[in-house]
Amino acid sequence: MNIQRIFLFFTLLIIALWVMFFSLKKVDVIIQAGHEGLHSGNTGAQTKLYREVDWNVKVANRVAEILRKRGISVVRMGANTHLSRAKIAIAIHFDGSKRICHSGASVGYPNNNSKAFAQRWKRVYKKYFPFKWHKDNFTPALRHYYGYYWIRADRFLLLELGEITCAKQAKWLKPRLDKIAQMIADTIRKELWTIK
Repeated sequence: MNIQRIFLFFTLLIIALWVMFFSLKKVDVIIQAGHEGLHSGNTGAQTKLYREVDWNVKVANRVAEILRKRGISVVRMGANTHLSRAKIAIAIHFDGSKRICHSGASVGYPNNNSKAFAQRWKRVYKKYFPFKWHKDNFTPALRHYYGYYWIRADRFLLLELGEITCAKQAKWLKPRLDKIAQMIADTIRKELWTIK
C-alpha cells in the first residue's frame, strides 16, 4: 500500500512538473551574464584592473538592449537561473587562467542543434578575435554548464570571449566590448530566422 502511494505521489509530481514546464512562456532569447549576483563561490576571474563579472554584465546588457530595439523578446538573467524556455539562450563569460595567457576564446553547448549554432558563431568571432581558440566544450564547466539544466532552449551557447587574466587580451578586449556585443546580437538575430 505504501509503495503504491509513493508511486502515485511521484507520478503526480512528474505530471505537475511537465505541465508547469510546458505552460512557461517561450521567449525569443535569454541572455545570462556569468557570475552576476554571486558574492561567494565561483564569482569569476579577476585581476588588479578588471573583474570578469563586470564585463559579462556590460556585454549582456548591451546585447539585450540591441535585441529589444529590434522587437525581439529578451529575458536578462544573472547567475541564479530558474526554469525557463527560449528559442536561444546565451551565457556570456570571459575566461581566466592560472597560467597567464594560456587561455582564450571558446564555446560550450549541450546538443547538436547548438553545435551547429556554435560553428556559425565561431566563424564570425574567429575573424575578429586575434588570439587563441580552444576546442568546443574543452572544460567540464563548458560541457556540463548548470544553466543547460534550467534553461530549455532550442539553441544554447556558453561564450568564453577571451582571457581577462592575459594583459594583452584584456587590453585588446576592453575597448571592443560594445562591438563584441553587437556581433553577438547580430548572430542571434540571424539564428532566430532559422528557428520555426
